[in-house]
Amino acid sequence: MCKVFAEQDPQGYRQINRSVRIAGHSTSIQLEATFWKLLDEIAESQNMTTPRFISTLYDEALQAQGEIPNFASMLRTTCALYLRGVNVAGEATPASGNAALIGERAA
Repeated sequence: MCKVFAEQDPQGYRQINRSVRIAGHSTSIQLEATFWKLLDEIAESQNMTTPRFISTLYDEALQAQGEIPNFASMLRTTCALYLRGVNVAGEATPASGNAALIGERAA
């Protein structure tokens, strides 16, 4: 039952640190390689670099929520929302587009 998950390439869950500038401060974020690939893809879909997307997301989340208790976790859930087909306006879209992307990654 879990074979597809159990036999995944370990490179996908390898931890990667990237330095980004958020709110004028340089910081390091550690995420699994798969999440960095997804964030790169999301940023590209917004015509942004990944650092610019992350900085913009941080600023907007801070404005909307007042605080961000765990930004790395927020980045992971951002990726999950993206894969579920939630668009920039926060509306659900047909998941068929992103479902194809999931299939491409699994191949």
